[in-house]
Amino acid sequence: MLRTTLLVFATFLPCSLVAAAEPLNLLLPTDNDAILKGHPEEFYMFTYRTFEGKSSKPWQAGTYGFVRDMKRVPEGVIGIRFHEGVDIRPVKRDSSGRPRDEVRTIATGVVAYVNPSASASNYGKYVVVEHNWGYGPVFSLYAHLATIDVAKGQRVLAGGKLGRMGYTGAGINRERAHLHLELDLLLSLRFEEWHDEVMDTANPHGIHNGLNLSGMDYPTLLVSLQQNPDLTIPAYLKTVPVYYKVAIPRRGPLEIVQRYPWMAIGDHSRPSPSWELSFSASGLPVGVAPSQRGVPKPLVTFVRTTQSRHEYYTLNRLSGTGRRATLTSSGQRYIRLVTGDFAAPAPPDQPSE
Repeated sequence: MLRTTLLVFATFLPCSLVAAAEPLNLLLPTDNDAILKGHPEEFYMFTYRTFEGKSSKPWQAGTYGFVRDMKRVPEGVIGIRFHEGVDIRPVKRDSSGRPRDEVRTIATGVVAYVNPSASASNYGKYVVVEHNWGYGPVFSLYAHLATIDVAKGQRVLAGGKLGRMGYTGAGINRERAHLHLELDLLLSLRFEEWHDEVMDTANPHGIHNGLNLSGMDYPTLLVSLQQNPDLTIPAYLKTVPVYYKVAIPRRGPLEIVQRYPWMAIGDHSRPSPSWELSFSASGLPVGVAPSQRGVPKPLVTFVRTTQSRHEYYTLNRLSGTGRRATLTSSGQRYIRLVTGDFAAPAPPDQPSE
């Protein structure tokens, strides 16, 4: 059994509000290590695709990012459907074609959530593990499992068995059996309140609903760690391109910054009329800065210039083209989730000492 371990000694962040980070030990979650051998086509699971009359099974659709629902636009052919994680192929199957791969945790942590139901989520049976390396909780998610061998609250060591790969969940069949893996930030501790307010569906998963977890590109992080062993997750996320920024009225400290202090840009102790939040195209928050712009409601203050519609690049959270963009109703709901600007008001700023 080959397990590739990447050891990273995290460093202090500039002006950090957190203590020194712990060493970051990351593993691949299965025996499939083709990504580290330069064979991505053997690592990622394909999807079925029909585009402009041609059918195919591209492995690229199993990668992280806007890799599905292809559309031809002025910039060329792009994917307008976002894939939050990565889909990892099995390396073992039984005589009936069912996967036999063991699924293991990518790092030491605590099992935060277990969904044992194959039908209660598009993820099928899934497990969420919470990790904390000294700069706020980071969550790994393992989906479409056939079996689960851990319980909520259980501490698991890096490489510890979580279950077995399967094909539970919507849109998965035996041929496409795979592990869907995510490495996520948590958007809000008040997710259940937000869900009850804006959604008309049940939420059996609490704060560990996929809508409350914003993912990063795990394989790219692994490759980046090989090139720079001192890289931390906050430093890696600082390299993620910003697609848009949104200014919001400053009504108090933001919960997400309290959870992830490295996200703070500038001096948050000084008063200002607004906060300006920076997002990747997928909506991953990567920075929050005080702003002197007075805004009565959320306002897009920056957007990457494009020739085609911003809806295609932002999960339909922005509308417009070129240098102009506005929040759609979906985008407004998302900003409310990230900022906590719903139901009960946020607490006021505390005076600095």
